Parts: sequence; structure tokens; C-alpha cells
Amino acid sequence: MVESLKIEPVGVRKLPLVEALGYVLAEDIVAYENSPRYPTSAMDGYAILGEDQSKGSLKIVEINPAGSDTDGLEVLPGTAIKTFTGALMPKGADTLIPIENVTVDGSTIKIEEPVPTGFAVRPIGENFKRGEVLIPKGSTIDFAEIGVMASLNIVYAPVYQRPKVAILATGSEVLELGECSDNPARIRSSNNYTLEALVIKHGGEPIQLGSVHDERSAIVDALKSALKSADIVVTTGGVSVGDYDFVKDVVRDELGCEVVFKGVRIKPGQHIMLAKRGEKFIVALPGFAYSSTVTFLLYVLPILYRMKGSSYRVPVVSATLKEGFRKRAKGKTEFAVCNLRIEDGEYFCDFEGIRGGSSAIMTNLLGNTGLLWLDESEGDKEAGERVRVVRLD
Repeated sequence: MVESLKIEPVGVRKLPLVEALGYVLAEDIVAYENSPRYPTSAMDGYAILGEDQSKGSLKIVEINPAGSDTDGLEVLPGTAIKTFTGALMPKGADTLIPIENVTVDGSTIKIEEPVPTGFAVRPIGENFKRGEVLIPKGSTIDFAEIGVMASLNIVYAPVYQRPKVAILATGSEVLELGECSDNPARIRSSNNYTLEALVIKHGGEPIQLGSVHDERSAIVDALKSALKSADIVVTTGGVSVGDYDFVKDVVRDELGCEVVFKGVRIKPGQHIMLAKRGEKFIVALPGFAYSSTVTFLLYVLPILYRMKGSSYRVPVVSATLKEGFRKRAKGKTEFAVCNLRIEDGEYFCDFEGIRGGSSAIMTNLLGNTGLLWLDESEGDKEAGERVRVVRLD
């Protein structure tokens, strides 16, 4: 459903090179010159004519340090110029014989172990050639991209802006982080902090709005404020069918958003809504911790990635079940937490230590876990069957 939506990157900016780490590149990086521009020494040694090695010994006529101007330096037959790693090859030389392959006697070198003609000489354009696309638009910038751009003297990297994601938990029962209460009916807020961590992990800029009570006016005010500052607004809770589940009505009636879809045939998380206003999105997720986490991975991340100029594919691997699994959601797609391990180079999954119960159990996601993915048409699985598992690492 999300894949079919038109979603554009939120904008482009230029960042100081190292600050661009982790951002998505907004333009192709094209080489404006050859690298190296001239034949260059790849080792410490002596620049010579390759065919001169048959003479047995050569006269040292000059020294050529890295970074020095080679104008006026020329290797003539029977001569050698001591040349260091990274130095331009002198005129006339076609080979670099390493210092380990010769013995030096005063101003003469004796060839102990000849090398092929052209040895240890970096040709023009060995690293890259002028006009070559070195890093395509849409690449995530890592250390290698930083290094290549630095070699091109790119001081500021053109990148897509990171989308701002506002996160709001709803529910009068929600107890804020650090807040004390003697009311046992209230529960500690965790959804919004879990989702904030996921936003950071996946390259978005979170706007943490905390929690708001189940009051229509309070939810309206919070969502209006969130839409002013964020590209994506994510809520948890308030989208089911209860008397106090106001979010779905507020989004449609008070904010004038276009509801793209409401409700999906999955477990957990069937009560989810995606709405759009202009270029901004509101994704209303369920209130239970496990449900909101799973639906965030499935429905919010694809939007976030496209807004930052990239794309997201759910990381799925094929694994072998070590024990049988009874599907609980008949006629729905089900995502069930499992342990995911690699043994002898293959993935295996099991359910040892996984607690059964409601979609509120967040501790099941601790450790090396994944999500067993069973489509609507699939049923129970037997030990030894191959299944799809979403990696969570």
C-alpha cells in the first residue's frame, strides 16, 4: 500500500563533508579529473627504464621525493632516480624497481631481482577517470564515500534533508517517563521512546511530543502543532473501536486529512491508519508496544526512507524452523517474534523463551530475534520447514 504512494524527498541541503555521514546523497558525484593525473610511483624505489635492468647496474642521478616538482628530472638510458611512494614518475621512466630488489654501492644500484616493465607505476586514471560517476545519487554516505569526496576536494556534500518525525502517544492511562503515580491503572509510556529510537536509527530527525490524554481537544491541538513542524506524524493508541479512541476521527474530521487506508489484515496491528495532508503524512499506530513497533517497521519506515531520498526493503531471510508453529491469525498475515540464529552458515529460528500473550509484550524483542512472516494464505508450520523471517538486528 505504501509503495504505491507518491512520496518525494523533503528537500536538499549542503553539509560539511564529515557531517554528511549517514545522509543520502542528492547528486551524482562525478570525477572532474583523472586520478592520478600523471603516472605515479606506488612504492619506494628507483625510477628506471625497464629494459635497462639487463645492464646489471645503473647510476643514481637524482632523488625524487613525494610532492616534489619533476620538471627537469629525466631518466636516461643507464640511469636511475630514487623515487618515493606517491611521487610523480620522472620523464623517461617506465618502471619502478623497489629498494628491496637492489643493492646500493655509492651512486650506483646493482639489480639483484629484476621486475617486469611497468612494475609499481600507477597509470593515469587508475583510481578514477574524468567524467566517471563515482558515487551515484541516492547512496547513503559512509566512510568510503567521505574519503572519495575528500579526494575530489568536495568541502560540502549535497544531501537530502532528513525527514522530521513527530511522535505522540495518546491515552489517559499513559504515565510519562520519570512521572510518579500511585494509580495502578496507569502504565508507563514506552511506545514513543521506542519509536524515537527507531527514527534515529534509520536516519530521521525525531520530535518527541510525549503523551496526551484521551481528550478530543487535546489530541486536535497536539496533532495541529505536530503537522506544523514535522513531515511525518506518528501516533500510538486511539485508533481502535473504543469510546475514547479519538485519533481516527480527529485526523479525518478536524484536520481535513485524506485517509489513505484504515485497518489492515495483519497481526499484530490491524488497527492502523495512514492519512495524508499535502506532502505530509500521519500514521496512527496501535497502542500496544509490540504492535506499534511492528507496524512502524512495516508502514512508517518505507515513508521515512523515501522522504530522505532512499528506499526501504524489509530485510527478510529464509530460515529453518526448529519447532512447529501454530498460526493464531487465521485469514491474516501474521508476524510472530522468534529467535533467529546462524548455525553452520544457515538461519534457524525457534521460540524458546518467547512469552505467549498479548501484543503488549515488548521484552520478546530483546536478544537475537526476528519476525516470522506468514501470509494470509499460510497456516501452521512444522519443524524443519523453511519460512521467511524479518531480521531485526
